[in-house]
Amino acid sequence: MAVLAQKKPKTIFEKFNDETWRRKFLRNVLIPWIFIAPLLIIHIFVVAIPAVQGVYMSMTDWGGINPNVEFIGLENYQKLLFEDQGSSKAISNNVVWMIFFLTVPFIMALFCATQLAQIKRGGMLYRSILFIPYVMASVVVTTIWKNLLNPKQGILAATARAVGIQDFEVAFLGRTDTALLSIAFIDNWHFWGFLMILFLAAMQAIPPVLYDAAKIDGANRWQEFRHVTLPGIRPIVLFMFMMVAIWSFLAFDYIWLTTQGGPGGASEVIATQLYKNAFQRFEAGYAAAQGVFISIFAGFIIMIFVILKRRGWDI
Repeated sequence: MAVLAQKKPKTIFEKFNDETWRRKFLRNVLIPWIFIAPLLIIHIFVVAIPAVQGVYMSMTDWGGINPNVEFIGLENYQKLLFEDQGSSKAISNNVVWMIFFLTVPFIMALFCATQLAQIKRGGMLYRSILFIPYVMASVVVTTIWKNLLNPKQGILAATARAVGIQDFEVAFLGRTDTALLSIAFIDNWHFWGFLMILFLAAMQAIPPVLYDAAKIDGANRWQEFRHVTLPGIRPIVLFMFMMVAIWSFLAFDYIWLTTQGGPGGASEVIATQLYKNAFQRFEAGYAAAQGVFISIFAGFIIMIFVILKRRGWDI
């Protein structure tokens, strides 16, 4: 029996002498890297290098202006997690904010998307009306709602007085027990239409034959939603759960434009405290540690979803 000699692999020099290999290398390797190189360079200088610098600055005592930088190790993180009562309150407010936005807007968006999915005529008009708040600038939205919630001259208080309700003159943004949730309500008014549009688009991609089969099996509206609609839109729902959880720790604009973290720190979150530490108290090193903490939290959330995806979840 003849023994076939193994084919000796080509060296790198022999490959370069092969015109077919050179063309494949040029088309599949070199040209893609040439096109992606500008974006990669920009990413390195705009994202990667500042991120590394931020991690280093989080371990220093730096005021943000003076050139003197003193390396102090993990003292900023120790202060953030165990010593600074203001940071502990801000983190707890972020958790409350996250719980609110992982429940209220999702319930509203799912309910409204389910109803709009059945509308054949005029559906685009309703979607546009509900989506308009999302494209409005945060400054405009907060100005509108600050006027609406004004306890003396606001429309809501005036309407309540007109119908005989005398105890509605409450400064919702000026009370420690209502400030945070009032701002969350304002932000949700702007945000939930975005979720509704995403869920509605996912629902419209579900094959109608699945609903027909459910009706033949005698399923009611709730059973159709539970066994057909939810499994069909589960990937987008879980993805938005991840994104909203991350965004909850980045909340800044609506809080800053309404109360700036007040009254008495009742609506303070990590982002507003970070801004104050960096630009008002000139504790840039400590502010950098707070920024790194937010990034670690975001990485933790992403890691959870990566683990779930590896375990077979449809995300």
